Amino acid sequence: MTSGPQFRLLGPLDVRLDGTSVVLRAGKHRALLAALLLRPNRVVPVTELVEHVWGDTPPARTRGTLQTYVMRLRAALGDPSLIQTAPDGYRMRVDPLAVDVHRFADAAARGRSAAAADDLVTARKAFAEALELWRGPVLSDVPSETLYAENAPRLTELLMSVHEQRVDVELALGNHADLLPELFALTRDHPLRERFWAQLMLALYRSSRQAEALEAFRQLDRILEEQLGIDPSGELRALHQAILVGAPSLAAPVAEREPERVPASPMRLPDDIADFTGRAGHVERISGLVTGSVPIVTLAGQPGVGKTTLAVHVAHLLRDRFPDGQLYVDLRGYSLGPPADELDVLSRFLRALGVPPDEIPPDADEQSTMLRSLVSGRRMLLVLDNASAPDQVRPLLPGTASCRVIVTSRDDLRGLIAMNGARTVPVDVFAPDESAALLGQLLGPGDHAELAARCGHLPLALRVAAAYLAGRGDVTISGSPIELAYAALPPAPQRLFRLLSLVPGPDFTAEAASALADVDAEGLLTVLEIAQLVVSVSPGRFRFHDELVRYAAALREESDTPAEQQLAWTVLLNHYLRGVERCAELLYPGIVRLPTSSTGPAPRITTSAEALAWLDAERPNLTAAIQQAAEHGPAPMAWQLADALRGYLWIGQHVGEWLATAHHGLQAAQASAHRPAEAAMHANLGTLYLRLGEYALSVEHHNQAIDLYRELGDKDAEASVLNNLSLVHRRSGQLTEAKEALVRCLAMLHSADSISTGLYNLGQLSVELGEIDGAVDHFSQALALAPNADSHTYLGMALRLQGRLGEARDHLDRALEIGNVPAGEAETLENLAALELASGNPSAALSLASRALSLVADGGDPQVATSVRITLGDVHRALFDFDAAAELFGQALATARRIGYASGEVRALIGLAVVWRDLDRHPESRSAADEAARRSAELGLRALEIRARELIRP
Repeated sequence: MTSGPQFRLLGPLDVRLDGTSVVLRAGKHRALLAALLLRPNRVVPVTELVEHVWGDTPPARTRGTLQTYVMRLRAALGDPSLIQTAPDGYRMRVDPLAVDVHRFADAAARGRSAAAADDLVTARKAFAEALELWRGPVLSDVPSETLYAENAPRLTELLMSVHEQRVDVELALGNHADLLPELFALTRDHPLRERFWAQLMLALYRSSRQAEALEAFRQLDRILEEQLGIDPSGELRALHQAILVGAPSLAAPVAEREPERVPASPMRLPDDIADFTGRAGHVERISGLVTGSVPIVTLAGQPGVGKTTLAVHVAHLLRDRFPDGQLYVDLRGYSLGPPADELDVLSRFLRALGVPPDEIPPDADEQSTMLRSLVSGRRMLLVLDNASAPDQVRPLLPGTASCRVIVTSRDDLRGLIAMNGARTVPVDVFAPDESAALLGQLLGPGDHAELAARCGHLPLALRVAAAYLAGRGDVTISGSPIELAYAALPPAPQRLFRLLSLVPGPDFTAEAASALADVDAEGLLTVLEIAQLVVSVSPGRFRFHDELVRYAAALREESDTPAEQQLAWTVLLNHYLRGVERCAELLYPGIVRLPTSSTGPAPRITTSAEALAWLDAERPNLTAAIQQAAEHGPAPMAWQLADALRGYLWIGQHVGEWLATAHHGLQAAQASAHRPAEAAMHANLGTLYLRLGEYALSVEHHNQAIDLYRELGDKDAEASVLNNLSLVHRRSGQLTEAKEALVRCLAMLHSADSISTGLYNLGQLSVELGEIDGAVDHFSQALALAPNADSHTYLGMALRLQGRLGEARDHLDRALEIGNVPAGEAETLENLAALELASGNPSAALSLASRALSLVADGGDPQVATSVRITLGDVHRALFDFDAAAELFGQALATARRIGYASGEVRALIGLAVVWRDLDRHPESRSAADEAARRSAELGLRALEIRARELIRP
């Protein structure tokens, strides 16, 4: 990105000068600026500008009015030379790369060039850079039909093309599984774009989800027929046929292994204020301490004294000294709402450092350890704002001499001094000359000594007072500046100011403010912003100082009745709930949710990308709102929000917020004795604890949900929870319990698809338990309901284990004829190899098992690869190649333990016990057999336990 002014049109228009946002409130000013920015360094004729700004209804004095607009735009931008006058129009003198539209086109072109040169890693980075520039629909707040018509379709088509090209690159890199959530969203948002469907089908196929890939084609076929009356393209039909037969050309490339992760270099500081004044001594001292030998510098002072402004200003000044990045967080230690959650802050830092969400550990101590590991040896600066106690700070400390920390607090945090080597820099009110300098900047030259004294030289009060006096002539301050600023407001912004103190989190949008006060709040927020009672922190988002929140809350308690306050609070919660519901419809429509009591319009969210951005921005408000509703009411909003939000928290792996919201939802449901909500919250926590590997807690919550659903007579919900409970038991090695849960689940299912899936799971369990006759029955029924390659393979496996080799061969051959994904074909070949071995044909078995291993050995399904290695080890033993057999069993054992494949672990141990006995390594053989017997007994693997104990006998 270039230095100097920055302009963004890919979303709401945003102008930034020296890191500070410039707000253009007039729509016609935004249209004029956009028209010039779209053609940088080129003269845009007056006639075209008039059409872009006024359309078909230009004013009488067109050229004069346009000149006035240009003059005002120059003043707003602070540099008259940016807009140059030409004989027949105007020119915007700006580096094209300072405009996101042109930076997007540049990054897209670099991505295409790199992809054409087969430099896939560079192409991926360029395409990602291009896509990150989009914040919403192009020109979304620029009121110009002609500009939109001329540019939006072109840029939107380029955006879609970049999405397609980036997905192609990721597929070529072997990252098909990671693409699936994005491709599901793209096909949902753009159902007529066939290339997205082709990419989804290929990604599903390569992820061993052949049936879903074929169903995606059928879904597209229906959409095209219903909406356009046409068939899918020839290219798509060819892909469909290739998936049907398992064409080798569709096989995934081996995923390129990335070098060991190098943490990102995030620059996450808030904007520095343009009119920073005074504090020269403080800046020098803090800078010296931070760049010297002091690991932690604490800025301590009273509210409103400017600690945050000072910390952020110093951090910006020192950016070059900390090239590996700066991180910032508001710990909200003194806010009316809950403080920032430790897990949330740590996970945000880890994500900023490039850690994928699914690799972030769920435990705060583990996250803190990972943070210290990632920043070790790197030169970074952390700004921890508004800390109320040392314990809020310690988990976030980097613990390395190369990283430094600035903390702001109302207290001196002596615990950090004693135990962590911190130094405190007291921050007092301004000196008189500093107050005079700030007021001179804000009000112009003059004698401001008396005003500064009345404000107590407190920076917050000085800014509010200056805003109050601006344009008021000879008016003077005769009391608290904040009280006077509030008193000077009309009733409507006064009421909004009071009610905004109900916002539970750190910031709010104009939409949320409108819902809260039941007004169109945009104009009122402008009034409050001019009065310095709220601050715009980013386009469309606002916040205000903790002390102003407390003042607003005190006024609310005095001026608004309890009923009015409760109504406003409930309406705000309803706004949040409608927003989450709208996002759920776009991001995870298949997740069943509790019915809600929400009413009214949802926030303006139209695409999956907008939904995810809205949830990311509102997450702190939503989690705080759920806690507030659980503790103070209305309770139904707590569980409804928690339930609607769980799909997003699962997708994003936001474990800390997931844990907190689920517990608060359960608390509210239990306090209200609302059984359906209580059951849903128990199921929610059961899923979360499964994700965390806390199997005992997961079983406990699943069982409580099952009991409640049974009381309620909700069989569909009970069946769903039983299916999840079976998965918990399987992962924890409790196979008998897993089977019992599946049997109970099956009794409640209705559709053929769900029943066949349940039978398939039950058959797999029966094989692991050694109940082969039952497995044959289950797989036979599944085959009748869903005849496919997998059904034939597993029925063939069960028949082979039953000794019915001829029937088994028929089904396995049929599976090969139908075709399957690589992992599925490998399973079929492995079972054919085992069948040949049982038939006394080890040479044929060797060929089949080797083919199977070639399909999954390098980057394929690790569980299938483990099983194939065990079978191949059996084949090598039959061929008297004991060393090769031992090596294969050892590889299988290591993988099985790494991935938690319990039955594979026992089978590999048995294989090792047998081959070591063949090699006269009797102590090792006995040890392996003992361990196999112990593990199989723990897991309930009866058939394997019998085999292991036979090896132990002398």
